[in-house]
Order: sequence, then C-alpha cells, then structure tokens
Amino acid sequence: MVATIAEFDRWWADRHRAGRFEVTRVPFAELDAWRFDPATGNLGHDSGRFFTIEGLRVDVGGEPTRWQPIINQPEIGLLGIVVKEIDGVLHCLMQAKMEPGNVNTLQLSPTVQATRSNYTQVHRGASTRYLDLFIGPGRGEVLVDVLQSEQGAWFWRKRNRNIVVKVDRDVDLDDDFRWLPLHLVRELMRVDNLVNMDARTVLSCMPFAQPDGTLQSQGTSFADALTRSYLTEEALHPTGAVLSWFTEAKTLCDWSVRLIPVDAVRNWSRTADEIAEDSGRDFRIIGVRVAAGNREVRTWSQPLLEPRGRSLAIFVVRPIDDVLHLLVQARPEIGLLDLVEMGPTVQLLPGVDPSAVDDPFVKEVAAGGLGRVRYDTVLSEEGGRFHQALTRYQVVEVGDEFPVDVPPNFHWLTVRQLMELLRHGHYLNIEARSLLACVHSLW
Repeated sequence: MVATIAEFDRWWADRHRAGRFEVTRVPFAELDAWRFDPATGNLGHDSGRFFTIEGLRVDVGGEPTRWQPIINQPEIGLLGIVVKEIDGVLHCLMQAKMEPGNVNTLQLSPTVQATRSNYTQVHRGASTRYLDLFIGPGRGEVLVDVLQSEQGAWFWRKRNRNIVVKVDRDVDLDDDFRWLPLHLVRELMRVDNLVNMDARTVLSCMPFAQPDGTLQSQGTSFADALTRSYLTEEALHPTGAVLSWFTEAKTLCDWSVRLIPVDAVRNWSRTADEIAEDSGRDFRIIGVRVAAGNREVRTWSQPLLEPRGRSLAIFVVRPIDDVLHLLVQARPEIGLLDLVEMGPTVQLLPGVDPSAVDDPFVKEVAAGGLGRVRYDTVLSEEGGRFHQALTRYQVVEVGDEFPVDVPPNFHWLTVRQLMELLRHGHYLNIEARSLLACVHSLW
C-alpha cells in the first residue's frame, strides 16, 4: 500500500529501475506479422485481430471535404479499476504500465488495461493479471460499467468498457501494482504525463468519494461553488433540456463518413517508413519495435499514429447562482459512433495555433488571454496506439465578463449533471472525460 507522495515516488523509481524498455522506430517491412493489403493498401495483422490502418472519407453537406487514414479497432477493450476500503479510506489498485507510445515510458494505469485480443491471448503471451476480478463468477461488486468512446479524430468508432469493481478480500500484489488512496491518485493528476488516458476515463466515471452532503466552507468562493456543483440539483438548464439540446445538435450534423482503402486517401503518401500527409501537417503512421520486460509479451512490433504537435483542451467554468458550471460544446468528430459528443469548451488538434482560432467566442480563452487558470497540466493520450501524443489540459475560471448566454453549440452544465450523463455511453468525449477527472482533483 502507498499512502503518501514520498512512498509513491520510491515505488515509482523502483519500477523504472526494474524495467527494461526499448522502443525503436523501424520501416514497415520490419514489422513482424503486419502487412499491407495489395488490393487496398490497408495495414493489418496476419491474425486478423488487434487493429487495422484504413482510410476515411468525410462529406459535409454532400460535398467531399476530408480524407485521412484512421485506426479501425472494432473489438471492445476493458479498462478497469479495482477499489477497496482500507482503514475506512477508498483505495484504487493502480498499475505502473509501459506503453510503446508513452513519452516517458511508464505511466500510472488502471488495474486492467487490455484489448480483447490481449486478454484472450491472441499474442500467445502471459494472461492478463487481475482480469478475474472483472470477468467471471469471482468478480467484485460492480460499481461502474459503461461503454465509452475514444479519440474521434484518430479512431473509427472505437469503444472501451470502463468498469470499476469493489472487493473486500485480500489481493496478492504484483510488483507493478499498488493500492493508492483515491485522493492521492487525484493529487497525482497534477503531475505532467503521469496518470494515463485509460486511468483518467475510468476515474471520471467514478460516482463516489465526492463532497459529502453538508457544505462546509473551503475558504474560497471557487471551492464552495465547485462543491455545490457536485451536490445541488439546481442548474442553469434542467437535465431534460440538456438532453433535448444534445439530441438536436446530433440531428443537425450533416456529415457523412465512411471507410475507404488507404490507397484511395487523397493527398497522403506512403513511403517505406511512414504514411504521411503530403503537406507535412496533421499526423503520420510509423512503425516501431518494442522490448518490455514486464509485459505479457516481451517483444513485439506494431504501427503507431504520431501527431505533429500538441493538442489543447480547456474547460471554461464559472459560478452561476453560486454553483460552478462547466461549458461544454456539442462537437462533431469523424470517428465517433454518433458523430457528435460533448467536448470541452476549447478542443484543438495538434498543430493548430491557439492564437489562430477563428471562433470569436472562444478565441481569447484559447489564446490564454481570459480567466484564471485553476488547472494546467500536460497529459499523454493512448500510448498503445499513439506515439507521444500530448494534450495540454486546462480548467479556466471566468466571471461576469464571460456571458451566460452562449452560442447554440455550447451549453452550461454542473459537475453533477456531467456525472449523471457518464452513467451512459457516448455523451462525453474522451477529452471532456479527461478534463472532468482533472476537475475531480480540484477539491
């Protein structure tokens, strides 16, 4: 069990010393068991499992507007955290996990983070540790169990099962796993590139360990407004109106999206080393060879999507009638199952200059010229599919200078309303869920 930051730092340093990690970029021809289909140019694994690199075409209003490669991973993975009360304090069983795309190799991960191909051992590796706590007759008490999306810009309709189970019995701990109190996990959310994306999405869905029912002043108006945002049923918009607004936003989206062969993607080219946009912007697909001493499989090779630059995600928050509200936008993304989910107030893909944002409503916030920054941390995205994909996550508090009346694609919601929506899938996108996990660290 790890109870303090100092104890965590010692365990974390030990995990770095104990690991043998190496990630080397290689040409596509050196990827074991990965092949380009001669008819389509799609890149896939000989087993037919894991994922494929395919092409995507987007029509807006009936007119073709965008072509790009995309990761198609139809199987549903499992992201799970085991929790347990130890001495009356809720603890999470967290893992020090290496992923080939991580900028710093090791990151704090859920108890289980595995694709179906992984945990059914298509790779012929070792079994997934602690999977029996989530699946089968011996699993723990289910507290959260919901399908959620992943990056709509880079995945085709990707979903993962986000699950939290509670156990009462003892669990034998592997060296890469430790019980951490939930409040410590949330404190670690303030450290750059430490808590990984898969942990953040599960943490965002946890409906417990929130402020108790009695508001006690925290000494600041922000803390009190945030606490009320968790507790009160009072909100600017009732939940029924929020659902109607969101449904209308989805019906108004006139995008048509379909998979196409990689060879049919316009303005992208394939070399021996990469699939890249001809202009050198956006992202590229590369190949890597991996060695990891503590994974189910010790060596493997695979493609990764490598962004060019860093993303930005900002929640604008403000008190409305003394209750903190978060400003979400109904955001279309090409790879989402329903095309539209609720995203942060500002969400910029890599390579987009915040100072060049066209929308006058959020331009000043994106450029950092408005509000008080309450949270500001750079966090990594999915290290198993993306190579060093980083996002700067911010929570920015504004006051009366920022309007309550907002454009039709934006809506103010309380934390309580967002938590209620997270009981169901396909309402909040992965960036909004990551930011909500960051908000949880602010009280």
